[in-house]
Amino acid sequence: MTEPAMRTDDPFAWPFWEGAIAGRLLVQRCGACGSHQFYPRPFCLACEALDPVWVEVCGRGEVWSITTVHVPVFPTLTPPYQVALVTLEEGPRLLAGIEGPPCRIGDAVQVGWRERPDAPPLPVFHRTEM
Repeated sequence: MTEPAMRTDDPFAWPFWEGAIAGRLLVQRCGACGSHQFYPRPFCLACEALDPVWVEVCGRGEVWSITTVHVPVFPTLTPPYQVALVTLEEGPRLLAGIEGPPCRIGDAVQVGWRERPDAPPLPVFHRTEM
């Protein structure tokens, strides 16, 4: 079993994976109201306008929630490791791994990328100074 991730065969998510391959963090932004959103959808969650566009975001955020996993779940993830819900500066939240020193709720983080041999890289976050 390989490491879990968003489905790469989801047509609404494929631009996210193209951005990941290029080392760019992409989320959707509504052309009507300007709201950013993630997980990708064919409409805006804030105003229900259709066809949000993909934009690059800065990759900075704050740990909103975090847990430390102590049980082996996947062979590629050796416990203990942290998984966090990160609120990006642009607003949406992403669930991702934390690499480097442990984080706490409220810590500033920056996106990085974990390469995988047979799939696009996964976003991971590292603690940083704001």
